Amino acid sequence: MTTIRRTVRITVDTQNEHRFLDVPFEVPPGTDSLEVAIRYDGSNAGIDLGCEGASGWRGWSGGARTEFVIHPADATPGYLPGAPEAGEWNVVLGLHRVPSEGVEVEVEVTIPASRAVPQLPGASPATRTVRGSDRGLPAEPGLTWFAGDFHGHTLHSDGRLPIGGLAALGVASGLDFMAVTDHNTVSHHAHLPAEGARHGITLLPGQEVTTHRGHANAFGDIGWIDFREPAQRWVDEVERRGGILSINHPISGDCSWLHRLERRPAAVELWHSTWYLELISTAPFAWFRTWPEGATLLGGSDTHMVEEPQRPGTPTTWVAAADDSVEAILDGVRAGRTAITGSGSFDGTVLMPELMRAPALVRLGDEVVAVDAEGLVLVDGFGRRRSVRSAREAFAADPADGPFHLVLADRRIMALCA
Repeated sequence: MTTIRRTVRITVDTQNEHRFLDVPFEVPPGTDSLEVAIRYDGSNAGIDLGCEGASGWRGWSGGARTEFVIHPADATPGYLPGAPEAGEWNVVLGLHRVPSEGVEVEVEVTIPASRAVPQLPGASPATRTVRGSDRGLPAEPGLTWFAGDFHGHTLHSDGRLPIGGLAALGVASGLDFMAVTDHNTVSHHAHLPAEGARHGITLLPGQEVTTHRGHANAFGDIGWIDFREPAQRWVDEVERRGGILSINHPISGDCSWLHRLERRPAAVELWHSTWYLELISTAPFAWFRTWPEGATLLGGSDTHMVEEPQRPGTPTTWVAAADDSVEAILDGVRAGRTAITGSGSFDGTVLMPELMRAPALVRLGDEVVAVDAEGLVLVDGFGRRRSVRSAREAFAADPADGPFHLVLADRRIMALCA
């Protein structure tokens, strides 16, 4: 067994020059496993952890872990299993928060690994009591509106749930599908089909491409997108591989979108769970007015743990698709067939989704149809208002006049569509 220890002194000047700092080490031929640990004073510093192998990216923990193990058939969540290939590897340190006095980071690499990968907790399937697609929202012939959530995390990044645990929450919320979008890794992708089948919900492969200047979700089984590259490369590479890129929570505190783009992606997570804190705010619309006409609207709960007030489906994104397979859902997004609903009730902490009766607004040809929205007001992108007087009412609606939304008399936003 060989142990390599290096102490790296990180200052603000280091952070200014390198947001991601490589600490190289050599893996000899015949190595079957390795483990890495970092140690530093976390009281005033935040250092993210990742790993790049001699043949490519092997995983990312961000700030969720300070150690990982890679074995031939298993690895710490967030990392790809497989015998480590010979050559130069790098422990990748993300310099997220560096104090003015600097911080020392001790990096320790052990070859071969001295311990096994800890067993992940299991999750029993939830009893399904409702499925959003059974609501039968009005759709074009051959299509059904499926209920889902485009943003969720597991133990493969900074979530506290196994994949099955997130899936079970989605089922309990009545969703037909959920995207699993762990930060800067695709280690979860291989597990999604089996976990989705076990729990009875479609799990879309995703990656939250995460930097200090903004986040974006890359959807589709398209491999890993390098978050260290300029954001325009994310847009171009996801498109080249046949995936979909969406800008995440563009006005969400210190995670707001700051990257400059020459060519923008087609999708935007306009309704993020943080909007529930102030649903009369028009800030998301103000930001959206800067985006090219025709962008596809998505919503995401950004669920990380059971203890959070938001659950999968807060908000719910509906996709009109031929079926609820991964490709059919993504095809619906590519075609812009999406709508977002907020809630049907308020539990004192957060608006909770009630899929079968929450006010909905969906596009049907050259009209938008308000469902279960009697007494609400339809507002278009120019602020023009029309009262909804029945449980199902259609309004002429030019897409150029969007986005459209339903509001209560107190201006609380209840549903969106383009």
